[in-house]
Amino acid sequence: MKCPYCGCDDTQVKDSRPTEDNTAIRRRRICSECGGRFTTFERIQLRELTVLKRTGRRVPFDRDKLMQSVRIATRKRPVEPDRLERMVSSIVRQLESSGESDVKASDIGNLVMEGLKVIDDVSYVRFASVYKNFREAKDFEALLDEMSGPDAAALGET
Repeated sequence: MKCPYCGCDDTQVKDSRPTEDNTAIRRRRICSECGGRFTTFERIQLRELTVLKRTGRRVPFDRDKLMQSVRIATRKRPVEPDRLERMVSSIVRQLESSGESDVKASDIGNLVMEGLKVIDDVSYVRFASVYKNFREAKDFEALLDEMSGPDAAALGET
């Protein structure tokens, strides 16, 4: 593993342990050249996934990019990082076990929305506003009405 500080190829593993959900191995490493310490994660990858964008472009699936999107949606919200990690791991497992190497970006977005809806309503709305490209306040109103369900909408009209 290459050192992120000096670029040296000679690094040693000082500690290895599984993550809390047992989906990855966390390794603490030290560089023999500069003494820099860093952490790496080793995860199972069943297949190489390619994301089909709305524009028709194909890009390699990036778990870290997915995690970053979820973190942005949950920023300053009372959501445990471990819960987000489990949600993203579950989404990746679903995508890898689907049998398809090509995954639509919209399918990934829908899976994230399903996961966030269970975890935190505010984060769900934040993610939806970007994912569905909200342009006006009425877009938020429609989503909130949808979240409230038909019973709540009927009560508001009387």
